[in-house]
Amino acid sequence: MTEVYELLDSGHGKKLERLGPVTLIRPCAQAIWNPTLPKENWKKADWIFSREGKNQWLQSDKKLSQWEVEIEGLRFLISPTSFGHLGIFPEHRSVWKWLLENTKPKMKVLNLFAYSGGATLAAAKAGAQVVHLDAAKGMIDWAKENAQKNDLSNAPIRWIIDDAKKFLKREERRESQYEGIILDPPTFGRGPRGEVFKIENELPALLHLCNQLLSKQAKFLILTCHTPGYTATVLKAVLGQVMKGRGGTITGGELLLESSQSLSIPHGYFARWENE
Repeated sequence: MTEVYELLDSGHGKKLERLGPVTLIRPCAQAIWNPTLPKENWKKADWIFSREGKNQWLQSDKKLSQWEVEIEGLRFLISPTSFGHLGIFPEHRSVWKWLLENTKPKMKVLNLFAYSGGATLAAAKAGAQVVHLDAAKGMIDWAKENAQKNDLSNAPIRWIIDDAKKFLKREERRESQYEGIILDPPTFGRGPRGEVFKIENELPALLHLCNQLLSKQAKFLILTCHTPGYTATVLKAVLGQVMKGRGGTITGGELLLESSQSLSIPHGYFARWENE
């Protein structure tokens, strides 16, 4: 049985999470407050990720290397990495929920910097034709495995390993069109051929290229970001300049890890252009 994700508590620069059968403690610089739960709850964690001295996972007797969780009805393979990542960013669950509720069947959707495929899964599950692009082959393989776990192996998903900007320029020359685009650019990254991406240099041009690929019937462009200083106000401003003249509305806000028994944790921001 696939189990769910839950933020149990946070504080003192850490967060306590449950992912299915496993509880973990990971660093969380935003959590400057005091924990809500008693220390005994934290002591029961199965795994602890530490950056003291070197990055390492400190394990209890529960030595699961991979397992599954479910978020917003989507199933994900979890596999702890040496960077402390798990293969999902649960703060994106509001984006996945919006896509599940607002993506129309047969809509053409492009997902850039697509990671392990949360947005791809949501759009495909809603019936869209999805182009999933990431620069890392390992992440493409991970996303394909997630698609399989969601019975989407035969869904109309194109898996592409490429540099986002180069791909967008080729699509522009091909006069390709999309009804929806999702992008979650990193602060810094490298393409499959060593291409360097720095968000402060690339984001406006990247959004301009995305706008060129949106059809006249386009319904949305969703921008998410985890770069410090790139708040919802910043993302709405740059998106508003790029989308000027298209009509529609632009909204934005925080990406939150929400807890039913503790404080919510901000983990980035989003801005969304949408058109009825």
